[in-house]
Formats: sequence, structure tokens, C-alpha cells
Amino acid sequence: MCRLSNILISLLNSCTLIIGLIAVLGAVHVRDHGGTDCQKVLQDPALIVGIFFIIVSLFGLIGSCCRLNSILFLYLIVMFLLILGLMAFTIFTLLVTNRGIGRVVSGTGFKEYKLGDYSHWLQNHVVNEENWIQIRSCLVDSPICPSLAEDYHEQEAEFIKQNLSPIQSGCCKPPSYCGFEFKNATFWIAPKTGPAVQDSDCTTWSNQQNILCYDCKSCKGGILANIRKEWRNFALFNSCAITVITIIYCIGCCAVRSNSSSYKYY
Repeated sequence: MCRLSNILISLLNSCTLIIGLIAVLGAVHVRDHGGTDCQKVLQDPALIVGIFFIIVSLFGLIGSCCRLNSILFLYLIVMFLLILGLMAFTIFTLLVTNRGIGRVVSGTGFKEYKLGDYSHWLQNHVVNEENWIQIRSCLVDSPICPSLAEDYHEQEAEFIKQNLSPIQSGCCKPPSYCGFEFKNATFWIAPKTGPAVQDSDCTTWSNQQNILCYDCKSCKGGILANIRKEWRNFALFNSCAITVITIIYCIGCCAVRSNSSSYKYY
């Protein structure tokens, strides 16, 4: 049992060590060779996570291969704290994403999104003015809106039937209540009398392809709708990760107990 538990810990930590090295190398590659603003945003988190995986994996490998219970104890403490951290983050994620759904637009196949429908924490910490500069830069660099314009050029009947993504609906076109005239998916003409509704999003809209509705509240709402979906999926992933890490933690406990028994027997 002693040998089996130590072998399992070694194998599992070899896998996490490889994952950590890949994350660190990827972050270093982006730093050395440039990249888009979106990639640079992910650079530091990837580097931190990679270094964390490497350090923890080394603790597990050294402790299991050399049967050093002092190192394994340290490894188990870190794993226990990681389990608690993931549980707390999962609960927090569910709490801050419990609000916010898209509103169906009559006669269309898509939904539109309002910033005020989402939790205050998401509004204040995710799409605040400082973060929005980076998010907006990512949107401008991405092919999301340009590809939409290419697919639906002078095809309004087809366009309004589409199930647009939250980002496409909120950022690539003006809100439907503005009453703008469709030319293509990212080019809309305002009525001569002005927007049907005097809303800030209607006046913010621009046909310049690097502006569009990227500064609209509807765009921020679309981003939060996308984040809400991803965070809820991530919460599910976290639940699975907690289960796996708990199993690894239990195997580590068995390794420590078995090592202690072997030393006593010796």
C-alpha cells in the first residue's frame, strides 16, 4: 500500500508539473514575442498559475519519491488550502452570477442585454472604466463583429432571425429600440429625426468599425452575459476539480500514513 500510494502521488504530480511548465512557457512566449492585448491580459495569471502548479507538484514528487513525510505534510497543507479556496471561489461565483438574463426582442431570433440586470459586483469590478479599456481593445482586435458583417451584408431578413451571441448582440449593432435602419450587420443609419429613444447607447453608436457599440452599456451587458455563462460553467468545472483534488489529498494522506508505518516497521 505504501508503494502504491506513493506511485500514484508521483504520477499525478508529474502530470500537474507538465501542465505548470506549459503554462509558464506559454506566458513567457507571449511576453517575449508580443501578442494581442487579450493574450497579454492572460499572461500574468497564466504565469502565476503555472509557477504554483510547478512548486506544488515538486513538493508532491519529492515527498512521494523520497518518502519524506515532512515534505508531504507541507504538500497536504497546500492541497487542503487549495480545496478550501476552490470551494469559496465556487460559492462566490454562483452568488455574483445569480442575476442577469437576456431579453428577447420581438420578431427576432436574438436577445439584448442591459447592464443594470447584472450584480453590482460584476458591474463595479469587471466592466469598470479601468478594465473596460482592455476589454474594449480585445473586442476591436477580435473578428467577432467583422465576421458578422461579412456574413450578413444587405440581408436584414436573415440577420434578424439569427441567434446572436451576447457580444454580437450588444457590441456589434445598436439596440433595436433605437430604430436604426439596417444596411449590414455592423452598419446602421439613424433616422433623420434622430433615434426613436433618447438613450445613451443610441447616441454612442458609430458606424466606424473600430467604435461600433463598444462603449455602449448594452455591450458591457453582453460581456457580463458571456462572463456569467462562462463563470457558471467554471463553477461546474471547479466542482469536478474539488472532487479530483480531494481524491489526491486522500491518496496523499494514505502515503503519509503508509510511510510512517514503514518507518516504524523498519
